Amino acid sequence: MKEYLVIYEQGEDGTWGAYSPDLWGVYAAADTREETEALMREAVPAHVEALREAGLEIPEPTHHAERIAA
Repeated sequence: MKEYLVIYEQGEDGTWGAYSPDLWGVYAAADTREETEALMREAVPAHVEALREAGLEIPEPTHHAERIAA
């Protein structure tokens, strides 16, 4: 099982969006971060399964993140 980075961003209006830089076209948006996280937990495996069923290459995860205090 591969693990893909998901980026969560809060908009100026308070809503949340998310995307996975390794999986083109996988994104979600909702009113709360919790809702957005739930949508991404469904979207990522569904996208990978759709690629698999179509016989397409499943991208390797190449993006990583780290937090550094300053």
